[in-house]
Amino acid sequence: MEKLKILIPKGRIFDNVSHLFAEAGFPIALADRTYRPSLGALWLDAKIMKPQNVGELLELGSHDAGFTGIDWINESGSDVEEILDLGFDKVRIVVAVPHDYDEAQLRSKKLVVATEYVNLAEKWLKSCGYQYRILRTYGTTEVFPPDDADMIIDNTSSGQTLKDNGLKIIETLLESSTRFVASRSAMANAEKRGRIEELEMLFRAVLDGRERVMLEMNIPKEQFESLSSLPAMRSPTVAPLYGDAGFAVKIAVKKHEVPDIIPKLKKLGAIDIVEYDLRKVVQ
Repeated sequence: MEKLKILIPKGRIFDNVSHLFAEAGFPIALADRTYRPSLGALWLDAKIMKPQNVGELLELGSHDAGFTGIDWINESGSDVEEILDLGFDKVRIVVAVPHDYDEAQLRSKKLVVATEYVNLAEKWLKSCGYQYRILRTYGTTEVFPPDDADMIIDNTSSGQTLKDNGLKIIETLLESSTRFVASRSAMANAEKRGRIEELEMLFRAVLDGRERVMLEMNIPKEQFESLSSLPAMRSPTVAPLYGDAGFAVKIAVKKHEVPDIIPKLKKLGAIDIVEYDLRKVVQ
């Protein structure tokens, strides 16, 4: 069987993707100074690459699937198929200028715009009618103004680093997160498509499991009707207790609902309530 070739991003995205694979059942083993990790499955072949390159390499067909931010897909204009938004590493691509700049000042000269997002910057600057010259950066873009640039277009999660460097955000170009993406050619191949869909199912199960917990409880027979509308993914799991004393009930709920649900359950007569984490939830 032909192996499924996966691109795993280096840098800040790597840890989240690595944990996702491990929880899905494919722990990543990566020796120092190597770019060929082992994923614990004979049908997977992985390579570490910068997220900026993932989209284009998938479009070229040298790999089947990979992980990168949607910002880099948009920047490269790569023709790939998005399989799953993982929700990791959320950032905004923003336009920022020194705090004392106003619109009249930006319009009064030819701007030097520092950015890693050359194509996104070009498109936005043209649409706004600015005069500009783009200066490509290779990280730490926020240090360029005001001495070496009038404006930056960069990614930010909270905006604090920009504030700390005397910059203000004047526009948000897009919001980005890590996506699981695949090449068009791989998705046209029945065997590879099947493997990619298997990974998608496992990743979804892990992500759903992270959001939910299981609550187990005992409900006396006389209180059962008052608890008949328990929240659950579909419907509660109910089993009779020994001696016809009541019922053992299980419900899977969102973690953020637990602080409200447990006190309500207790007031309605539930006893012996136990909460525990879920590894995967396959719906």
